[in-house]
Amino acid sequence: MSRALQRRENITGYLFMLPSLIFFVGFVVIPMLICIGYSFTDANMNSKTAATTFVGLKNFIDLWQDEKFLDALKNTFVIVVVSVPTVCMFSLWVSSAIYHLKGPVLSAFRCIFYLPVVTGSVAVTVVWKWMYDNYTGILNYVLKGAGLIENNINFLGNERFALWCIILILFTTSVGQPIVLYVSALGNVDTTLIEAAQVDGATDIQVFWKVKWAQMMPTTLYILVITTINSFQCFALIQLLTEGGSGTKTVMFYIYRMAFKLTEQRGHFGYANAMGVVLAIFIGILSAVQFKLAEEK
Repeated sequence: MSRALQRRENITGYLFMLPSLIFFVGFVVIPMLICIGYSFTDANMNSKTAATTFVGLKNFIDLWQDEKFLDALKNTFVIVVVSVPTVCMFSLWVSSAIYHLKGPVLSAFRCIFYLPVVTGSVAVTVVWKWMYDNYTGILNYVLKGAGLIENNINFLGNERFALWCIILILFTTSVGQPIVLYVSALGNVDTTLIEAAQVDGATDIQVFWKVKWAQMMPTTLYILVITTINSFQCFALIQLLTEGGSGTKTVMFYIYRMAFKLTEQRGHFGYANAMGVVLAIFIGILSAVQFKLAEEK
């Protein structure tokens, strides 16, 4: 192929990519740069000029003295540490159990687990809010009927239960996509390697760990990264169920409160952007660690 033809094909390829690149730069890259810039100012929603005064690292220093932010960060890490491993392990277990099913049965299981993913978050939250209701909720009804409790539990109003209730909802809405991905990954495992391992006398556990798991590592890495990002960005559940009360405030919810709800004071918009930058750094570090561990495996 001549250089002129290669150049023409490259130009054609970039032209096809151009609409997506314009969208990505305009709605992702530029807003990210603006967010970083505002994080060094005392900008607020009420000022005529968004960036009023350059304050340097003041916002970032104040973050680590803000008890509300530290509590929100702690809750966010609890959600990530609990939800990410449980989602991955449960998804892998379910996909291994239903992988051998055929035809409509496998499709039915896929549909059941994937349905919460495609259902609107508001609709899912409304259903769970009714289930958790202190007076008419089905969970209280079942627990009292089973004799496990005597009085109704205020799940969303009690700090002992509220955050775990949020994690449960996040878990149920997060396992659908990993299950579908793991089922597909199991279908792409090289059967000749499995047969060779079985001939050599490997047990089912050894076959899974040494053969199947090794070939599913790219899928596992993708699931870990996506689940981690989604867990860090937990906001809609908090906003619709507790509004940050009962010890459920997360970093994303606190950013929203600072940027759009507390703008009568100066500096909140820039302060919220500083929190967004810190959150992005944490997500980037954890994602890098996950990539590194996957490479070593």
